[in-house]
Amino acid sequence: MTAGAPDDRLPVVLVVLDGLGDRAIPALGGRTPAEAARTPVLDALAARGCSGWHLPFGWGRAPASELAHWAMFGFADVPFPGRAVLEGLGAGLDVPGGVATTFAALRTSRGDDDGRVWITGRCGPDDADEAAALFDALRPVAGAHGIDLTELGGRGEALLTLPGCDDGAVTDSDPSFEDHHPWLRVRPCSPGAAPTAERLHAFLLDARRRLAGHRLDVLTTKWSGRRDPLPTFVEQTGVAGAAVTSTRLYRGIAALLGMASRHVPPVPDAGEDLAARLVVAQDLIDDGARFVHVHTKATDEAGHTKDPRAKLEVLEAADPGLAGLLDLAGRAVVAVTGDHATPSVDGVLHSGDPTPLVVAGPTVRPDPVVAFGEAPAAAGWYGRVAAAELLPLLFGHANRPDFLGHRPTPRRTLALPDAPEAVVVEQ
Repeated sequence: MTAGAPDDRLPVVLVVLDGLGDRAIPALGGRTPAEAARTPVLDALAARGCSGWHLPFGWGRAPASELAHWAMFGFADVPFPGRAVLEGLGAGLDVPGGVATTFAALRTSRGDDDGRVWITGRCGPDDADEAAALFDALRPVAGAHGIDLTELGGRGEALLTLPGCDDGAVTDSDPSFEDHHPWLRVRPCSPGAAPTAERLHAFLLDARRRLAGHRLDVLTTKWSGRRDPLPTFVEQTGVAGAAVTSTRLYRGIAALLGMASRHVPPVPDAGEDLAARLVVAQDLIDDGARFVHVHTKATDEAGHTKDPRAKLEVLEAADPGLAGLLDLAGRAVVAVTGDHATPSVDGVLHSGDPTPLVVAGPTVRPDPVVAFGEAPAAAGWYGRVAAAELLPLLFGHANRPDFLGHRPTPRRTLALPDAPEAVVVEQ
């Protein structure tokens, strides 16, 4: 900033419609749900702003939400701690550092003639009491293996920590793709994780024996990792961050990264839900946040139904709830995109297909795109934007780009830092 120039740095609001991206669907005339949906607010934002494709990790790579957000938040060069750590923090637990940690869930199963176990279901809303009783029964079994088991709520989920094991780099026992893979053996991903894998494997076999005869008769694990020291959001980016959280995962990310957060439980109407979140986002800006993340899971959940019209209807319901962005774009940089594609057809969970990205704000030059969706966005001036490129793009529009060659902080930040350490002179 030159002497006497006004401070015109802008806040940034990033709205993530989880699983927004999709595939061309014959039943929708060869269009994706975002292309086929009537979304006048998002279309107006596209006409006012600039568009492109968000391809978080490139073509064909299908990220989970937590990995996409980790990179979108500017942490692509920082080792990911594992989603289990985030789920524990999001549940309000004091997850220990330097200890192997994993996420566990009670599941139903069936055996086959080869001795393999196939996962058939999960804990339902009416199974809370049974799940709590089963975890009580499993706790001494876990203790015998040197594992601490803490229930995460009424959905048959728990956090496992393994004191004495300092490497959480092990594979999942939960197959995720249950029609393709059986219950899996835990294996180390590095030599140092061998004790973790051996201890978990032995415990899971004993847990299976203890659960015999119950409907929820197997315990699976996934998302293993370890909590280590890491930079906060402000240390990594240079600006104060905040989140309007919708699930335990995003509460955990905010807690780990030292971001201010307000939890807003989702409501069934997607438009009402997003409108309420944008009000909270403005409150967070008023409280000093310069970056605010707003998230909804509704689009992802609709994609997982494998009903393209259900996803289209969620997008149409969500659109009026985003009307506040049109006003906010007069005094902030606002962006709408997805963290990955959740096709509403085919057997995949997520895919590497592109998701639309639109950015608007006082400094954003409009491109010729006037509609929201994958096909219109393909003609946008941004082209293909990777997850790691998203915040630098938005901070540039916010008049706070990282000025290469200037070094105000020991750690290179993604934006011009708001509060580098100043010299204090004795008076």
